[in-house]
Amino acid sequence: MKVRVQVDTQTFVRFWLVVIGFALAGLLIYSASEGLIIVGTAVFLALALNGPVAKLATYLPGKSRVGSTAISFLAIITIIGSFMFLAVPPIVQQTAKFIETVPSLVDTATKSWHGLDNLINEYNMRPQVDSAMQSMQENASQWATNVGSNAIASIGSVFNFLAGLFLVIVLTFLMLIEGPEWRRRVWGLYSNKAKMARHRDVADKMHQVVSGYVTGQLAVSAIGAVAAGLAVFVISFFFPIPANLAIPVAAFTFVLSLIPMFGATIAGVLGALLLAFNAVGAAIAYAVFFIVYQQIENNFIGPSIQAKRISLSPLAVLVAVTIGLYLFGLIGGIISIPIAGCIKVLLEDYLKHAKARRSDDEKPPHKLVKKIKEA
Repeated sequence: MKVRVQVDTQTFVRFWLVVIGFALAGLLIYSASEGLIIVGTAVFLALALNGPVAKLATYLPGKSRVGSTAISFLAIITIIGSFMFLAVPPIVQQTAKFIETVPSLVDTATKSWHGLDNLINEYNMRPQVDSAMQSMQENASQWATNVGSNAIASIGSVFNFLAGLFLVIVLTFLMLIEGPEWRRRVWGLYSNKAKMARHRDVADKMHQVVSGYVTGQLAVSAIGAVAAGLAVFVISFFFPIPANLAIPVAAFTFVLSLIPMFGATIAGVLGALLLAFNAVGAAIAYAVFFIVYQQIENNFIGPSIQAKRISLSPLAVLVAVTIGLYLFGLIGGIISIPIAGCIKVLLEDYLKHAKARRSDDEKPPHKLVKKIKEA
């Protein structure tokens, strides 16, 4: 038995126009991905800073939104500058100390090489070693040939990063200033007041999710930074390391811990390397502390704080971060938690109103009308 399906020309053309439209939209989004990331980052920061800026504006003459935004940005720059002022000198000091120890390291390596050279001659491994050294020399010369182009590409990447950072700062500043006015314009487009109230409530809840996530992540990073600084300070009593190393370790622990999953690990490795310049035992002690603390933070501190801030269970937080990292990399890991919180808000609103509609449909008058129609 053959079934013949007839499709009119208008439906056929409309179908393919929709397919082509989606394909063009996907291509446009892919082509403008860098710009969309910049705009998305600015939106994320503006939503996170909107609460403090709005509260600060209430204390200023005329409730100046521009003044509160400028003060907030100035405060952030001052905090970052203070961290750099306190953290950079110890790092420079440790770097200089490491450079001073390089000659002794080279001398030790040379003595070890002589012993290894005798071992190679004893076991007749000279041809293999010479071949390996020749291959290394050829690779080194090839790397030296490409170092110029690599340096130029690196400089270009740095300039692109600085330009993107400048755009993010400017866009965030303008969004904080013009945000309330744009919100009033959007809500003014609604003719249905009930629908406007519903959508406005959903938007406010999503804003609370984003700002709560940022506040929670800052809290987790601050706790980790204080713990790392105290650990280095305590270790300085038992090993020959300067106590002022606690400041740079706390500083880059705070900054890197803002990155979910991998940021704290990178901070721990850098802290251990910084301590290793002075005493290997201190680095081992810090590594042990870091491993223990990370287990506590990953399983208790982080999930508990984020769960309270964005109303997600610890399991949901960990699942969201894992999916975000595997799908979109580092950026996905950073934005996955607030996205999961916003999805939860949308699902709760949909289910709430769907349940209300079902309750209205099941009322006795509706059932009576339905039976009459069926009869």
